[in-house]
Amino acid sequence: MSTLENRWNELQQIARQIRLGGGSRRIDSEHAKGKMTARERITALVDPGTEFEEFGLFAAFEFYEEQGGCPAAGVVTGMGSISGRRCVIVANDATVKAGAWFPLTAKKNLRAQEIAMENHLPIVYLVDSAGVFLPMQDEIFPDKEHFGRIFRNNAKMSAMGIPQIAAIMGSCVAGGAYLPIMSDEALIVEGTGSVFLAGSYLVRAAIGEQIDNETLGGAETHTEISGVTDYKMPDDQTCLDTIRDLIGKLGPFEVAGFNRIASVAPSRTSEELADLFPYDRNKPYDVLKVIETFIDAGSFTEYKKGYGQTITTGYARIDGWSVGIVANQRLVVKSKQGEMQIGGVIYSDSADKATRFILNCNQKKVPIVFLQDVTGFMVGKRSEHGGIIKDGAKMVNAVANSVVPKITIVMGNSYGAGNYAMCGKAYDPRFIYAWPTARMAVMGGAQAAKTMLQIEVSGMEKKGQTVTEEDKQKFLDKLTQKYDSQTDATYAAARLWVDEIIHPADTRDRISQAIDAANHNAIIPEFKTGVLQV
Repeated sequence: MSTLENRWNELQQIARQIRLGGGSRRIDSEHAKGKMTARERITALVDPGTEFEEFGLFAAFEFYEEQGGCPAAGVVTGMGSISGRRCVIVANDATVKAGAWFPLTAKKNLRAQEIAMENHLPIVYLVDSAGVFLPMQDEIFPDKEHFGRIFRNNAKMSAMGIPQIAAIMGSCVAGGAYLPIMSDEALIVEGTGSVFLAGSYLVRAAIGEQIDNETLGGAETHTEISGVTDYKMPDDQTCLDTIRDLIGKLGPFEVAGFNRIASVAPSRTSEELADLFPYDRNKPYDVLKVIETFIDAGSFTEYKKGYGQTITTGYARIDGWSVGIVANQRLVVKSKQGEMQIGGVIYSDSADKATRFILNCNQKKVPIVFLQDVTGFMVGKRSEHGGIIKDGAKMVNAVANSVVPKITIVMGNSYGAGNYAMCGKAYDPRFIYAWPTARMAVMGGAQAAKTMLQIEVSGMEKKGQTVTEEDKQKFLDKLTQKYDSQTDATYAAARLWVDEIIHPADTRDRISQAIDAANHNAIIPEFKTGVLQV
């Protein structure tokens, strides 16, 4: 078994534990109340035989340990087919701290809404939350990308004509009460669903009124007295069936019309990836052979093949979809000067080539797939005198202003400004996925540790302290270990720097699904780059 497969199996073990949410006892407790869990609700909601494409599974991984952890940030998000319509689904996990909102819960919800907004997809909220986790309220309440941004997005999506349906299937308290009511339609489940700005305990403390939660904000109250909700449901299953019915009656939608023809199987199998893409990040490989494992056979047309060889660019088809590909290349090439390893670094000519190709894709309305395995831009006298900063700025400008859908796959290294130029999270990819081999940081662990060691030793020597070789090695080992842990794919996924960690064999399907989602938004703005340093 390859090292890649070993690492993937380790991640799957972690994933299985995360999917248990708050654990078996909490799941049994939800069942005893007559409630489904968040994942059971999603399974019952999506079309039979279709797959729920989850994103953010590793959110908050190894976070909030003092609070007992918060698996998947206490909310399940993803895309699924409901009555034949692609939708974004957000489901609070009541087995995790009663569905309370942690800082990363808000960030994950905002990412789900962003995906719905960018791709013009209907969004379904399955609400079951105790509200803000009060001990951390200062990290979730007042800022631009905190809790309140979710309600702002509710209003914006409504104005954009994006359907929003909310089901109140458990508690819905305080500020969280606005989410379902700012949606287009709201359902509420009898006996378990409740929605109010303040629960019975707070009401009693604030104004002395004695009242129970059901009378205060239960299904009967809000469907027959206040008119706050639109549908009263007897149980979870009926509620989910009704959502399916409502989605099935949505009107037609326009599409962007991205080019697609009949799909053709790749010329190489995904099983070959273990040999084609080395787990050792320092070994050379041919990215074209990797690309052939997920593009339609015979569909690749390489752009500027002999120029700027540390980046490979070209047009291809993935599951029939027309795409442009920008990929970092890591090869050993023969030249008049002998053999030379290239790759992992972006040179001026590579940046120039990629910029021109990105401009072409935007002119032709072709989605772009970025395949990252980059250590940054080339440094040194020759590069600086050759204008590497100028050429890098051109590429970053083109990526930042690109209007066609961008899908990023972090296959290996993603260091420094290379992360930016190759459409990292800061550059608004519609979707961004990481392979288990992904590494993200300002620079590699070994280089960073050596740099920090030099700074540390210099400071100690200025103070007159003696630093032995043994001291240096211990310090270097400690720094390297810390830095390596921070560059791991799970570290990035926990912070939502990527949408999900995927097996390389799933790359083709994920890209195809991403373009299908993007195709739902018919509006493609005019492409402008501003000032390019030509």
